[in-house]
Amino acid sequence: MSPFPIQEMTLPVALSGTDVIGQAKTGTGKTLGFGLPLLERVVVPADVEAGRATPEQLTDAPQALIVVPTRELCTQVTNDLLTAGKVRNVRVLAIYGGRAYEPQVEALKKGVDVIVGTPGRLLDLAGQKKLDLSKVKALVLDEADEMLDLGFLPDVEKIINLLPPKRQTMLFSATMPGAVIGLARRYMSQPTHIRATSPDDEGATVANITQHVFRAHSMDKPEMVSRILQAEGRGLAMIFCRTKRTAADIAEQLERRGFASGAVHGDLGQGAREQALRAFRNGKVDVLVCTDVAARGIDVEGVTHVINYQSPEDEKTFLHRVGRTGRAGAKGTAVTLVDWDDIPRWQLINKALELDFHEPEETYSTSPHLYELLNIPAGTKGVLPRAERTRAGLAAEELEDLGEPGGRRKPAAATAVTERPARTRTPRQRRRTRGGAEVTADATAAPAAEVAEGTEAPAEPKRPRRRRTRGAAAATAVAEAAVVEAVPAAEAEETPAKPRRRRTRSSSTAAVAETAVVEVPTQAPVAEVPTQAVAEAPVVEDAPAKPARRRTRKAATTVADAAVVEAPSAEAAEAEPKPATRRRTRKTAATAPEAAPVAETPAEAPAKPVRRRTRKTAEAAPAEAVTTEEAPAKPVRRRTRKTAEPTPEA
Repeated sequence: MSPFPIQEMTLPVALSGTDVIGQAKTGTGKTLGFGLPLLERVVVPADVEAGRATPEQLTDAPQALIVVPTRELCTQVTNDLLTAGKVRNVRVLAIYGGRAYEPQVEALKKGVDVIVGTPGRLLDLAGQKKLDLSKVKALVLDEADEMLDLGFLPDVEKIINLLPPKRQTMLFSATMPGAVIGLARRYMSQPTHIRATSPDDEGATVANITQHVFRAHSMDKPEMVSRILQAEGRGLAMIFCRTKRTAADIAEQLERRGFASGAVHGDLGQGAREQALRAFRNGKVDVLVCTDVAARGIDVEGVTHVINYQSPEDEKTFLHRVGRTGRAGAKGTAVTLVDWDDIPRWQLINKALELDFHEPEETYSTSPHLYELLNIPAGTKGVLPRAERTRAGLAAEELEDLGEPGGRRKPAAATAVTERPARTRTPRQRRRTRGGAEVTADATAAPAAEVAEGTEAPAEPKRPRRRRTRGAAAATAVAEAAVVEAVPAAEAEETPAKPRRRRTRSSSTAAVAETAVVEVPTQAPVAEVPTQAVAEAPVVEDAPAKPARRRTRKAATTVADAAVVEAPSAEAAEAEPKPATRRRTRKTAATAPEAAPVAETPAEAPAKPVRRRTRKTAEAAPAEAVTTEEAPAKPVRRRTRKTAEPTPEA
């Protein structure tokens, strides 16, 4: 077995300790081209036993570092180096994101010879003082054009600054633009640029890869892919998409059509990505739908077809996608489906790579030339026959728990249903209220008929404290007035408690005005009441409580005029209080009407004043109707800022 050109040209130069820039096509063995020199530079206990090194040269710190752009490429390079260094028992560790920190830290404590890692996790462990890079003798940047791109360049510079100045540096990639080479020379000392190609291999891609480019409609692409996957001699296949959403959608559609498919893209957890790759390598899944994260460095034996479901962004991405097939001298087929919108982009790629597909042929799933070029059997439909569904599928591959940060997937033991713990605190007790008063079993059990027949009414429970209500006491006052009317006069001494008044600045003035109200029994005729008796009559104790006034700053001044009914006389005229001056009121209520003679009938009583801008106009009328029918209702005045003092005559 002869080595590949890149290996044959690189090994002598790299073993001598010289910096190297290696460039070769995909699938030509670049990994071993830089891997074997690294393994030779590492000092292991086997070298001490053979006499090639002294015990002082042994160390548990890493002696070689390989930086790669993707996690999938990290695991692949690690496996290749473990296979190559098995004889000398070289310790190789993969460090990349998406996995738990603890296993990687424990492996670093035990000792590592070669580290393969991605930039992000390497910087994390180095910043935590868990990774010591001061003993590194050789540095390799795999897929260097991607590593030195705008996204990875700051991280790569930080990693290089942590390494010793005297070291060997090697850069390897299939595509190495001139600007990247000039940038790489900043970190290298007199590098040797090696560009290896076979004499009979011309062009940008490997000669044993057959290229097909079709102009296809986006709605017909799933049907075309399903029929291409049923071509004769098809082994494993990889389908590349530009976006993660498209990759997940195509994998799901192919699974419904009967194909054993898996997906690899950035939205999946690291465990799911590695599960799909293991299933693809083991043959449980024969179709892998992925984004460009799997376009670089992935080496799977038996890949015969690569399908570009969407046109790549540039020619470098196209070369890395197509390079997943036809590796190590095998033959492969590459099919590119170009949408109408992607024609300008594809023409730039075609010109850069000097291909012969400037104007792709318009193709549909029923086009005869599609069946002829790709060896698709006649009559093939877009659904895989049940007789050919022999793959185990993605579910047959075990999903490994990697302890991913963020808890994307929990172990089966942790997801088991556990018994809910007992309640540790007393639940909050809720009170049932009706119309502002608390509803209890005793209050609801007493029927309303007993009160009407004259029995003693049940004691009213203590009202709950209420806030932010403007006229909630009005409904309660109406209900209390109805109960007092039905109770006989002998039992009317028990008066309900007045509701608490809130947010009033001068509540005492309103109380003085209320004591001036005269209560006349309804059985006595109105005409027989003397003038002086009206003024000197005591206040009846069973008068119902008046509704609380809220948010008022000035009490009514005509309460005494509306309550006291007396005959017109000179002394009464002089005793009439003058209305106080009102300030900053939005609208002044109508003044109280003149007093009517006592001997007149109730029909000739003065009309009630008009109430304006009040939110509850019926709150005072029912309570007054219980005691006297002739006393006019007091006008409710609101939004006043100053309460007038009552006159001494009242």
